Amino acid sequence: MNRTKIYRLLLILFVVSISLTSWYCINKESKEIAANKKKKESFSLSFDSTLVETFYAKYPKLILYKKQVLSLYQKNKYDFIWYDTKGRKETADVIFNKINNLFEDGVISKVPYKETLDGLFQKTSEKPDVEVELFLSNYYFYYTNKVLQGIDDTKSNELEWYLPREKQSYVAYLDSLLVDPKLIDKKEQHIEQYYKLKAVLKKYRDIEQKGGWDSIAVPKDFVSIKPGDSSDVVAKIRTRLFLTGDIDVDSGRKLYGFALQQAVLKYKKRNGFTLDKIILPKHIDEMNVPISSRVKTIIVNMERCRWISPDVAKAKEFIVVNIPSYRLRYFKEGQVVLSSNVVVGSMMNKTVIFSGLMSYIVFSPYWNVPTSIKEKEILPGIAKNKNYLAKHNMEWNGANIRQKPGKNNSLGLVKFLFPNSNNIYLHDSPAKELFTQEKRAFSHGCIRVEKPKELANLILEDDANWTPEKIDAAMNKGKESWYTLKNKIPVYIGYFTAWVDDDGNINFYKDIYERDERLAAMLVEE
Repeated sequence: MNRTKIYRLLLILFVVSISLTSWYCINKESKEIAANKKKKESFSLSFDSTLVETFYAKYPKLILYKKQVLSLYQKNKYDFIWYDTKGRKETADVIFNKINNLFEDGVISKVPYKETLDGLFQKTSEKPDVEVELFLSNYYFYYTNKVLQGIDDTKSNELEWYLPREKQSYVAYLDSLLVDPKLIDKKEQHIEQYYKLKAVLKKYRDIEQKGGWDSIAVPKDFVSIKPGDSSDVVAKIRTRLFLTGDIDVDSGRKLYGFALQQAVLKYKKRNGFTLDKIILPKHIDEMNVPISSRVKTIIVNMERCRWISPDVAKAKEFIVVNIPSYRLRYFKEGQVVLSSNVVVGSMMNKTVIFSGLMSYIVFSPYWNVPTSIKEKEILPGIAKNKNYLAKHNMEWNGANIRQKPGKNNSLGLVKFLFPNSNNIYLHDSPAKELFTQEKRAFSHGCIRVEKPKELANLILEDDANWTPEKIDAAMNKGKESWYTLKNKIPVYIGYFTAWVDDDGNINFYKDIYERDERLAAMLVEE
């Protein structure tokens, strides 16, 4: 065979080989397309709407979420939300995992029918399952209710919490989540404090799992521990403060030395005590609060964080008063420019939890005596002493009584008004000694500020009409004058018995209005 014939034969073989390969690939691809088509045709991507009623008849404990679930499927024409042609979506697994780890977000209520879904979820995830689909939708709303929204506002109002709460459509939020499941972990769902408390919750639960801390017993005749003292109680205190990170090393020493003194100061600051180095029975009582109680306190304050919009912190400036900590903080451009002790309402005259817009500053104010105080205190005083009004620098103003401006005026030299139906405002006070008390719930409901002049100066520092000298003169003029602020300032009065500071330290405050236990009970019932 000559060379030309050989080349022709090889060419023919090459062409036949290419043809066979192409035929095989096309045939294989056609079979795969047909198989996928058959697979797609083997199930529908929508379901019968009547199955929703069937589901709630079988699982009535989830009926709380029925309205939202119906809204979701009506919007999507009863198409499967959690499945597509490839099977169960990634977002379904994200929600399932979140439900399995609700404890991380301080959710203490039991998830209904959890064991049932666990069993169903282990089955094949390729073909849509209506029961799993509806469970996931209900648990999605269970999650958003427990972790993102919190208890409804009718219940928070029962706890006298009147700060406004934003309503959000979690039906709409799911659209974004299905596109990007990672959105569920973005730290923009809550105020920053929520995530700080969440981190401390994990720390305290770790301590709890390791046995917590022992109660510190003291002798019956125990009075105090002073620097330089030595005793078994000192060693126990050292161990206790080591567990919560107030001291770095537990040396076991019985001497109340410098390192432990610094730890005690840190502990006292975190728990609202006067900052001295003497250890009294009340300090040890606070150390003996069980770890389980501390965990509960963190959880209820995480719940309160759910009621506050994260947009609050985006304001150019705002003022926050936390009632249990007896503290006011003034924020500008995200930074604390003033921190001040305050006096708040007593148990009988609680300061209301609400918000308002500071609109006026009143210099050298009159104090218009409330009717309740007039009837309970002033009129009986007048009956006993006809010179009562003159003695207290007061006068009749029509049928009412008011106290004249001056350094002894009950409102001090300045007040800050944010108009509200509760008649609550911030003001100065002549009783300066009260600001050094550990417990500062003495007022009739209004909030007395330890640093009123500093507050006025900061509020008006960008106002060309005012200088510190003019502010001081107006405060001491002895004649009432009102000034309308050019920019109204949001004021938030809240109630937090646990708060993580900027250094990551958890601060616990007395539940002065006794609201934590009621809230904890609501969270368990939910």
